[in-house]
Amino acid sequence: MPKVTVRYWAAAKAAAGIAEEPFDADTLAEALDEVRGRHPGELVRVLQRCSFLVDGDPVGTRGHETVRLADGGTVEVLPPFAGG
Repeated sequence: MPKVTVRYWAAAKAAAGIAEEPFDADTLAEALDEVRGRHPGELVRVLQRCSFLVDGDPVGTRGHETVRLADGGTVEVLPPFAGG
């Protein structure tokens, strides 16, 4: 199973209480399930509004269960940002 780093930004970082952490997951859906399991509460609510980058590529509207993760890869968790 691939080992990936999940990085949290802005409100996701505040809700998780850390900037990044490792996970073992084959897909983005599996990684996010693990995140929710480790951080029940506010982060679960924040994730509903987030977008995600996997190894620098936007996930967009693809189903999270279809987004495969590579060993050593990175998932960026990006809450909506305010500003213009």
